[in-house]
Amino acid sequence: MLNEKVILTDVDGVLLDWAYAFTQWMERHNFEMLPGGHAEYDVNKRYNLTVAEKDRIVRMFNESAWIRRLPPLRDAIKYVKKLHEDHGYVFHAITSLSDDPYSQHLRTKNLRELFGPTVFEKYVYLDTGADKDEVLEKYRDSGCYWVEDKPQNADVGAMVGMKALLMAHDFNSDYEGPAKRVQNWKEIYEMIV
Repeated sequence: MLNEKVILTDVDGVLLDWAYAFTQWMERHNFEMLPGGHAEYDVNKRYNLTVAEKDRIVRMFNESAWIRRLPPLRDAIKYVKKLHEDHGYVFHAITSLSDDPYSQHLRTKNLRELFGPTVFEKYVYLDTGADKDEVLEKYRDSGCYWVEDKPQNADVGAMVGMKALLMAHDFNSDYEGPAKRVQNWKEIYEMIV
């Protein structure tokens, strides 16, 4: 039986500011973001890349040393720690990072360094860009909170009976699906406790 105090969460764009780090990395490699690119979820639309180029570049970034030092997103550290330390919640990180074990190790180290060694009870690593449908199906009707920034993945969580929350970004500002759109972790914290 699943602990009722489990919160499922995506990592990039929810706990860590992947977009900021990726933008810095792209600039370092002489890629220029298109005007208004920050409002696009798809990297190929941000940088005018083919889908194949985007897939290769995102994988390169996700398997680089940069993944070890992604900064936290907004107020994630404060409120994730409060949920864990003050209220006993544990987190399952579900992330489409890479199937490379070294990259996964760096991601785990990054999360533990920022959030502490006991916040995450489980890490689920999927290949770069992989859908989360199968993983979320395992939590069907659990009633767990599911925090995600990609509308399609938030919708899957809602469809399988989770309390789906969509972390607000420019690229999902027009979202009208079944998940509740939230601005930050403070809002999530106040909703849960």
